[in-house]
Amino acid sequence: MTVLELQKNCGLRVLAGTCSNMETGISGCYAGDLLSWAMSRLGKNEAWITVMGNVNAIGVAALTGCACIILCDNAPLDEDARASALKHGVTVLQSGERAYRLALRIDACLSDRG
Repeated sequence: MTVLELQKNCGLRVLAGTCSNMETGISGCYAGDLLSWAMSRLGKNEAWITVMGNVNAIGVAALTGCACIILCDNAPLDEDARASALKHGVTVLQSGERAYRLALRIDACLSDRG
């Protein structure tokens, strides 16, 4: 499943991203808000569910090569973070769902793909 397919299947809003980034394949999902913890555990091409919409989260996403950040609970993306996301090619999506429910939906989408 690609980021674009995930965005459409889960009804996520695009806050930052380009067409080419939306074609990145997603290999799994990670949920967590402690940046140092996420940096050591977030896998390449995984979707990252968090409430951290700041430049430090964008840095973690860029360093780990995750497929996208998904801000749950309608967490905002600040303007400096948006600019950094566009500069570093990090796709940021947003959902009104809580992290747990969103992770279950993503898991179901990934499982359906076999």
